[in-house]
Amino acid sequence: MSGERPAVRHPAESEEYYSDELCHILETWNQVDDDAVSIARARVEPGVTTRLHRLHAIAERYVVIAGQGRVEVGTLPPSLVGPGDMVYIPPDCPQRISNLGDTDLVFLAVCTPRFVPEAYEDIES
Repeated sequence: MSGERPAVRHPAESEEYYSDELCHILETWNQVDDDAVSIARARVEPGVTTRLHRLHAIAERYVVIAGQGRVEVGTLPPSLVGPGDMVYIPPDCPQRISNLGDTDLVFLAVCTPRFVPEAYEDIES
């Protein structure tokens, strides 16, 4: 399924799982033979703040699809985010996001290179 041949993937809602990070994850694209990128749909329930964490050697981008939140990234002041907003998170940068609304906060998490579980580090105090 690498970039060398076309592919279509239809992730099933039943593949969504609840992560230790305190959000629901649906891996829409995370293939061993495509190390360049992974894409996951993340869903944070109302009132929840994800755990403070970082990804070693992986850059991440959040593309907010629905809901309202506050993102904390590195040394930037906390920022409000909503549909259409994009957040860039460099490798090894502390991050977390809070759902400030009454509905789920939904965003795509685009990682380069692709996300692997061993890159995740929980740094919550």
